[in-house]
Amino acid sequence: MAKPDNRDDNVVHLQKAINHTMENMREAEDFVKAHAGEMNPEDVADIKAKNERREQAIEGFREEIRDEAKYQARK
Repeated sequence: MAKPDNRDDNVVHLQKAINHTMENMREAEDFVKAHAGEMNPEDVADIKAKNERREQAIEGFREEIRDEAKYQARK
């Protein structure tokens, strides 16, 4: 038998994912600021592109939190 869907802590998990992703973004930005002069320009561009994808992921997490809030309001 399948385990019932427990959505009670989804927002907590999503918020942790947002926090973790934002921390990774800050670390990447700090690394580039400190070492950009020593880095291959392609590597710098790759890190910046990855941070852009992280920003998109954060927006997706936030949308999931909004969806979860709507679901919780219906209960």
